[in-house]
Amino acid sequence: MQYRTYGKLGFQVSALGMGCMRLPRIIDKQKNESQVDREKAFELIRYGVEQGITYFDTAYGYHNMTSEAILGEALGQGLREKVRIVTKQPFGVMKTQADIRRNLEQTLKKLRTDYIDVYLIHNIQAPIWEEIKQRQIIEAYEQFRREGLIRGIGFSYHGLLPAFKDILAYYPWDMCQIQQNFIDVEREATAEAIRLAGQKGCALVIMEPLRGGCLANPPLQIQRIYDAYPVKRSAVEWAFRHLINYPEISTILSGVTTLPQLKEDIQIFSQPDAVPGCLSAEEQHILSQVKATYESLTSIPCTGCEYCLPCPHGVHIPGVFRQYNDGVMFGVFDQPKRGYMLMGRQNQDASQCKACGTCEARCPQHIPIIQELQTAHEALKGWIE
Repeated sequence: MQYRTYGKLGFQVSALGMGCMRLPRIIDKQKNESQVDREKAFELIRYGVEQGITYFDTAYGYHNMTSEAILGEALGQGLREKVRIVTKQPFGVMKTQADIRRNLEQTLKKLRTDYIDVYLIHNIQAPIWEEIKQRQIIEAYEQFRREGLIRGIGFSYHGLLPAFKDILAYYPWDMCQIQQNFIDVEREATAEAIRLAGQKGCALVIMEPLRGGCLANPPLQIQRIYDAYPVKRSAVEWAFRHLINYPEISTILSGVTTLPQLKEDIQIFSQPDAVPGCLSAEEQHILSQVKATYESLTSIPCTGCEYCLPCPHGVHIPGVFRQYNDGVMFGVFDQPKRGYMLMGRQNQDASQCKACGTCEARCPQHIPIIQELQTAHEALKGWIE
């Protein structure tokens, strides 16, 4: 296993971190619910520790608020001392200042530990950033650190570069966690965020390196590009090596569901050349070709300009189209369906559409939005969690 320095905190972590958001599940379709397969989850976590993974990432709400407890139980019998545990509290459950401490105390009990190595404000977004500052959430975290309940303070972020730069510059964070992969180098926080975090000495953790697994099983057009290169690698290895190449990255999270997936990940991150600078110029060009080919496979020509917004009924039209296009582009709808389910919880999915036509009058691409929303909804509905 390759190891890297964790920013200015200075300790070493495995370059491969295990994310605990996609643990194996048992799905009851009749009840429309699921639960973690605890036996298989324990096997994955303990095998990871045995093979040198020292970094485990979870969160307050993962797997219907059970992920932390499962990780804590799996790391019993002396394994806790061998690893770093990172978890997150979302701003949405910080209704009062007392809630912030209460939620942390619950998390510590679930994880069966006296302290958390790094504690994150989960999924900071531009619309809530000012309120986070006004509510003095960071100051509350600092108090937890003085009490020894947490050892590092960080944040996770899904969003664009301008807000990321503002958040990163506001406070001397110990770490930050962003979505990146070779498809997202020009969106989300972009590759520029990686450079900025490195300049500040902030440990940088990458989530969604495989785009929720979508990059693991490429369509024929993509596989042909990979196959033409003399060095034979799986699509998973190509995606990981894109990120391994960055010296600023501390660890790359993989949300594994099966033991074969975990074994493949460990093998990739244990190679002698799985180090910064591992990609040649030719290999970077190949990934650029793969990215362009993927993007040519999208179905709805939405550019994300948001001229169609606001929808009078709350539908986040570009978001719906992005989830659908991702499913079509990658040929895998699991991650888009989950994202669409989360949109539904916020009443932003296409089921809210009243076919008023306001959006179609504004769309510069002249997309038949009402019809396409119906198509997207039928393809994306039905995720069980």
